[in-house]
Amino acid sequence: MNLPKFLLADNSNYPEDIFVLHTEFPRFLINLKDDEVEWFEDLSGENEEDIANELNALIKQAEDFYDKEMEGLA
Repeated sequence: MNLPKFLLADNSNYPEDIFVLHTEFPRFLINLKDDEVEWFEDLSGENEEDIANELNALIKQAEDFYDKEMEGLA
C-alpha cells in the first residue's frame, strides 16, 4: 500500500486540536494548535544541524498540507 506523505488525524477526546501525521521517515505527529510534535523515530546520533533543518522543513510542509486541505473544503 502506498501511503500519502501526510494525513489529517482527529481525536474526539481533543476536539479543539488539529493533528497532521507524517508517514515517511522521520515519522511524527504534529498538533497544529500548539505546534507540539511527537516523534516516532529515534533521531539521536544524527547530525543535529542537518536534522534540525530537515525537521523544520517537514513541519512547514505539514502546515502547508493542512492549509491546502482546508482550502479544498471551502
